[in-house]
Formats: sequence, C-alpha cells, structure tokens
Amino acid sequence: MEGQLLDQKSLRAVTGKTADWNEIAKDCIAFANATGGRLLLGIEDGQSEPPADQRVSPDLPDTLRRKLAERTVNVTVLPDVTIAPNGGQYIELRIPRAMAVASTTDGRYFLRVADQSKPVTGDDVMRLASERSALPWETQTTLHVSRTEIDVAKRDKLLAALRASDRVKPSVKEKSDDELLDHYQLAQGPNLTNLGVLSLGRQHHRAQLTTAPVIQFIKGLYAGIPEISVSPAPVPPRAHPGR
Repeated sequence: MEGQLLDQKSLRAVTGKTADWNEIAKDCIAFANATGGRLLLGIEDGQSEPPADQRVSPDLPDTLRRKLAERTVNVTVLPDVTIAPNGGQYIELRIPRAMAVASTTDGRYFLRVADQSKPVTGDDVMRLASERSALPWETQTTLHVSRTEIDVAKRDKLLAALRASDRVKPSVKEKSDDELLDHYQLAQGPNLTNLGVLSLGRQHHRAQLTTAPVIQFIKGLYAGIPEISVSPAPVPPRAHPGR
C-alpha cells in the first residue's frame, strides 16, 4: 500500500508527452529527506500489478537516472525493471535516505509525510539539516541485502578472529554467528547494514553503496581486532573502484 515508504505512478508519468519529471523529482527528494523509499512506475494507483501486456523500454532506467540527476541535489536513484507475476513489466525505483539534505536544483525542499510529498520551508529546512546525522550511515539497511548473501569466507574469517581476540569479552564470544553480526552492527534483522555490506558483502553489493566512506583502522599495542571508525563522504562509490 502507498504510504511513507512506497508510492505508485503510471508509466505515463515518465514516458512521452505526459512525462512530469518535476513531479517525480519532488517525490524522490521527499523520500531521500525522510527514510528512503520506493517508487513503482508502471502500476496505477489502487492496483497491485501493472497491465499484463505492459513493457518497459530498455533505455528508460538510464533516462530516469539522467533526468533526475539534472533536477535534484543529493538524491540517489536505483531503477530496476521488474516483471510482475502477471507478466507485465514496471520499474522499481529505489531512493535511499540522503546523507545530506536533498533538494531540487533551484533550492526547493520536500519531505515524505504519510503518503504525500510535502514542501519544507523556513525553519523546517534547518531542522531537516540538523537531523541528517541522527541516523548513522553504517547502521542503515536501505540496500536490503539479505544476510544470506554474505561472503561466507569473509564472515568466517572475521568471526574466528573475534573469538580468538583477547580484547573481546567472553560473554560476547559465546554469541552465535548471527548474534555476533548483530552485536557489531554488521546486520540488522534479515538484512546487512551498510557496514556489513562494506565489510562482508560481495563486490556487486558494495558497488551499490551510495557513498564512499573514509575508514580508519586503529590498532593498539596488543594483538586483537582493530577498532573501526567509519565516516561517510559524499562521493559516489564508483569513483573509487579499488577501495
């Protein structure tokens, strides 16, 4: 159902003469300034599936990226062509939570409230900016990468090192594998956090991270697991393919 995390629009909103790119940009900004969300492009309001004969042009995802990049600031969009159970196609456009305040290129701000994208003005803009750091980047799960897709070799190596370290409390070492991942904020519920994707995810998952964080490893005088400090930087991860 449409709401805080989901909205649906006809495919006409992004194709042909009926395309309303400013309206799509507004919704993307609103999601980015809230907690992220999804736009289902090709499913009409009140419907659960697209028309069975609907097909999406292969170049539409690239057009979405380009058009929205021209109209927004600090917004990342991840479009995927999806096939519904009835065989119809639609675009699932994922919008992660922005690390900085998202806006249009001409300086307008929006925020997702329930099932509407509301304009943000006056002092609310300052409040929005101050809240950006309230949710640490490393604990977010906006990529929805399942913990079952973890790189098993990396996980086993990390967990073995944790249990062998003299800097880890015995009560922590007794935790199960999943409990250890939760304890160190590498996973949350069924999904990996951004820190988990960065540390234990597969390459194609890391490539989807919306920022390239600066990571500091601080190791003491004694053997053990280094403490990790993560500071996100607003640089697209593809600019650092060798990280």
